[in-house]
Amino acid sequence: MSRKTILTVAILGLVVLGFFAFRSTPDDGAPKTLTIASIAYSNSGEQRFTSNTAIIQEQGWLKAELAKHGVELLWLPVPTAVGGPVINEGFAAKRIDFASYGDFPTIIANAGGIETRLIVPAGRGQNVYLVVRKGLAAKSIEDLKGKRIAVHRGRPWELPFAKLLDTKGLKQSEFKILNINPPASVAALASGDVDAAVLLSSDGLLAEQRGLGTIVWSTRQAPPDWRMRAELFGRKDFVERHPDLTQIVAEAYVRAAHWSTLPENREKVIELASRNESPRSVIEAEYADPTVTWNDRFSPLFDDFLKEHYRAAAEYTFEQKLVRKKVDAYQLFDPQFVTKALETLKLQDHWQPAKAAP
Repeated sequence: MSRKTILTVAILGLVVLGFFAFRSTPDDGAPKTLTIASIAYSNSGEQRFTSNTAIIQEQGWLKAELAKHGVELLWLPVPTAVGGPVINEGFAAKRIDFASYGDFPTIIANAGGIETRLIVPAGRGQNVYLVVRKGLAAKSIEDLKGKRIAVHRGRPWELPFAKLLDTKGLKQSEFKILNINPPASVAALASGDVDAAVLLSSDGLLAEQRGLGTIVWSTRQAPPDWRMRAELFGRKDFVERHPDLTQIVAEAYVRAAHWSTLPENREKVIELASRNESPRSVIEAEYADPTVTWNDRFSPLFDDFLKEHYRAAAEYTFEQKLVRKKVDAYQLFDPQFVTKALETLKLQDHWQPAKAAP
């Protein structure tokens, strides 16, 4: 990570902490503000959201609807390098009402007594890639036994890697696992300091496109529940106290998901996704995944694959001692708001729930 990037993250961290310090604490009545946090990326000199959050912000529907209730909408951009911890801190301090972020961080939050609820699922997840460095004649995970593999421990992409090992009858002790973040992992691939790395699409596909390595496995070859997930979560006490406002937020995200599925909006969807500092070629390569239809890519349904994913994630975080208390994943789900939003928008038949094989 460059000094400029580190400085940017540090400054943004101070901005976020300042936000927590000065936002007024809501009382027991109707809130004056509603805050949604989401991962943001430095783009064109400013922090910008991607995907559904960017769509909602640009369209302005949510802001206008909340204003009718006398509630001001606040957006909190959070750098990806500090996303989970900062958002969990915001939930704990009750300075954040909703957040669009990953599976592991919210499980860690709930295990620590910070209760959240999954309000709107975000499609079928992101692929994870196993990239072997250039010049190494390895074609599979078995060929990497005894080799150095970069895996950022405690992050969501660790789970599919662990599942891959399990299905092959392998153990992590049979490899030299190095706890390295994605940017450093890519640099280590380039320098030959690691033999392989477990990466998300933005890094894995880019590493291959730049000739730094070869993808020998990805979650495209695995069951759908293996993919990394990030959804819209709400703070449990806020959701229970303000179901009307929660419903408005949920409808905004379902509206954005539907908008993204429309063929005429495909180019805009790709443009928004490329705000995460990935070249268009990487976004197009990820979206070219034949195992997920364009429509299903944005599904807000609580289907079998989503439920199995969170069950497995909750179990894994406990087994690996990432948390001290095992979380009941099914207690995280609150599908009532999506159900009502689909009815209101007459989208009951737009998506079909994915069913796991019996």
